[in-house]
Amino acid sequence: MIPDQEGPATPNGADKFDDEHYPAYTMGRAADMLGTSQNFLRSLDEAGLITPQRSPGGHRRYSRHQLRLATRVRELVDQGTAVEAACRIVTLEDQLHEAQRLNAELRAED
Repeated sequence: MIPDQEGPATPNGADKFDDEHYPAYTMGRAADMLGTSQNFLRSLDEAGLITPQRSPGGHRRYSRHQLRLATRVRELVDQGTAVEAACRIVTLEDQLHEAQRLNAELRAED
């Protein structure tokens, strides 16, 4: 499940819709979209997997990329994997994906 678009976190953020790292989702909206609790999202922050940006009022804001990571952790946890182990697995998967993306870019430049 990949989250759909939601309005920007700031009024002038309309140009950020295509930026998967733009923190457009509130904690409540993110939890609803993932079908999980806000405590689950807090646990991912505590585990160091996701560090949401904070609004001027101190509220957590999540990006589509962070929600994809949280979705993958939730899948692993639902299969019986401990949260800490699931976070490590997802971190490694994300690092591998990024390395593959960079490798493809370098090959395209040759």
